[in-house]
Amino acid sequence: MPALDDVLPLLRCPHCEADLKREATAVRCAEGHSFDVARQGYLSLLAGSPHTGDTADMVAARERFLAAGHFDPLADALAERAEAMVDGSSGAPLIVDLGAGTGWYLARVLDRLPDALGLALDVSKPALRRAARAHPGLAAVGADVWGPLPLRDRVASVVIAVFAPRTVAEIDRILAPGGQSLVVTPTAEHLHELREPLGLLGIGEDKPEGSQLTWTLTLDRAAARDAAAMGPSAFHLSPAELEGRVEALPETITVTAAVALATAGVRGPSRSTDAFC
Repeated sequence: MPALDDVLPLLRCPHCEADLKREATAVRCAEGHSFDVARQGYLSLLAGSPHTGDTADMVAARERFLAAGHFDPLADALAERAEAMVDGSSGAPLIVDLGAGTGWYLARVLDRLPDALGLALDVSKPALRRAARAHPGLAAVGADVWGPLPLRDRVASVVIAVFAPRTVAEIDRILAPGGQSLVVTPTAEHLHELREPLGLLGIGEDKPEGSQLTWTLTLDRAAARDAAAMGPSAFHLSPAELEGRVEALPETITVTAAVALATAGVRGPSRSTDAFC
C-alpha cells in the first residue's frame, strides 16, 4: 500500500492531533491511539462518528452508474481544472477528495496528474473498500468530513468535493499556500426528469456558485434505478417502492445532468451538503 505510506506523514491523529506512524497492520500516534489498516487496504481514522455513510447497495449502484460513463463529462472537467490548479507546482501535489465514495472522480483526476498523491476521505466502509483499489496513487482513509479532518495544516494542493459535505474552516486549514478548492453541486435541473417519477429528493432552487456544466443522458430502466439507488433518496424509498416506480418509466428516458463547479482559494464555498449522486 505505497499510496497510504506516502500520505501518512500528512495525516494526524483524530484524537490528539499527533503524528502517525505505521506499525504492520496498524497506525499509531505517540499518545498510544491506534487505528487499523483494513485488509482491503484502507485506514480507518473514524473517531466515534455518528454517521455510517452509503450502504453496500448504494455503493454498488454508484459504481455501475459511473462505470457506464454517464458522468464522464463531469470527471473530465474536474481533471482538467485540477490539472490547471497544480500546474507548475513543485513536489508531489496532494489532492484531497471529501466524501470521495468509491474514489472514481479522484482516480480520474490522478490519471491526469501522475505525480500527484490522492487522498479519498469517506465514512462509508463499503465505499472505502472500493476506493482503496481505485488507483495506485490513491490512499483511502475513513473520516467524517463533517468534523475535523485528520490532516495536518496546509498540506493540500487541491480539495475537491463532488455532491459531498464540506466545511469551510477545515478546507481553509488544510489548503497549502496557493491551494484551491473545487466544489461540485447539483443545480435545480439536475436529473429533474427522474425526480418526480422516482421520488428523488428535491434540490434547492437557489442558484449555486460557479460555472455551469450541463449534458444529456440516455438511460434505460436499470440505469435510472441506479441513479436513484446511489444517492440519499435510497434512504427514503424501499426497494419494492423504487422497483415499482422504475417499471412505470419508459424503456429509455432522456435525462438532464446539470451541475455547478466552483473554485476558490483559502475561503471556499460555505458549509453545506449536496450528496445528490
